[in-house]
Amino acid sequence: MRHRVAGRKLDRTKSHRKSLFRNLVTDLLDHGKITTTRAKADEARSLAEKMITLGKEGNLHALRQVLDFVTDKKIADKLFTDLAPKYAQRHGGYTRVTKLGPRLGDGAEMVRLELVE
Repeated sequence: MRHRVAGRKLDRTKSHRKSLFRNLVTDLLDHGKITTTRAKADEARSLAEKMITLGKEGNLHALRQVLDFVTDKKIADKLFTDLAPKYAQRHGGYTRVTKLGPRLGDGAEMVRLELVE
């Protein structure tokens, strides 16, 4: 039984799952939107919101935590200089998930994960 067990395994090892989420969050912060499956988007959404919240804190410890997760230093700088001030008056809810329909190859539910304005 999986009672109260959080997160999805997505049929990947722990290291592969961590790399997947790091790349998804980095691309989301870089481009502002990504297209992926519903399960991946739901997991990446919570991590992206945590990164933006760390960016809003703006201290050295938060920067080091973001650099530990985000794969590109330029993206971390963008998070602290551009995105954090943009969301300064917002208390969470930095991302939006929009359904796009099934993928043609295997019918997986596709969504667009994007940062709200």
